[in-house]
Amino acid sequence: MSILLEVKDLHSYYGGICALDGVSLHINQGEITSIIGSNGAGKSTLMRTIAGDKAINSGEILLEGEALPVNVHQVAAKGISLVPEGRRIFPALTVRENLILGTCANSNYKKAMQETYEEVLTLFPILKKRLHQSGGTLSGGEQQMLAIGRALMAHPKLLCLDEPSLGLAPIIIDEVFDKIQQLNRDTGLTVLLVEQNAYLALDVAHHAYVLNTGHITLEGTGAELADNESVQDEYLGIRR
Repeated sequence: MSILLEVKDLHSYYGGICALDGVSLHINQGEITSIIGSNGAGKSTLMRTIAGDKAINSGEILLEGEALPVNVHQVAAKGISLVPEGRRIFPALTVRENLILGTCANSNYKKAMQETYEEVLTLFPILKKRLHQSGGTLSGGEQQMLAIGRALMAHPKLLCLDEPSLGLAPIIIDEVFDKIQQLNRDTGLTVLLVEQNAYLALDVAHHAYVLNTGHITLEGTGAELADNESVQDEYLGIRR
């Protein structure tokens, strides 16, 4: 299994506060990798740093063996798409306009519009019914699908999802996670998932990490971490 992305001894600060303290991990090509941890553990900081939206104080991030650029737009052009926490769609723009904006990082705009656009609408048929509706009028689940669809328009090598279940009803969460697994299974897309819901994150993960106050404290397959007593006690709510 080849490594798509590697993080080496990563340090990142907010002022004098260390958010990431020597984080090292790898993401295999074609797998879903999940990162779990409590609030304030550094999960979103790690995701933003990988996406180029947060500066690296020290350490390095390699995509296919090459160091990533520091500019978020250049990182996106290299093939990393981020679906941020809270979705952050453009509420005044239509669904179609939001999707078109996702092609900005795609070097082949014409192909993205001809092929990827139809693939996104096939994956999320509800968006096809809402194409001319403003993004702000969509339900929370529809907005999450739009945010994922917009990220896919860049035809990424790595799709980064930051808390995709946040604020969604359970039935919609199941649908969104089914789509994530479908993308990985049918297209081989590599996915990095940061998720507060440890059950969901470990259930879909080929490989997973526990991030605790800026440190990686455990790693293994999703199943191995789900069976780990400390993970069960701290993150899954299983008491012994």
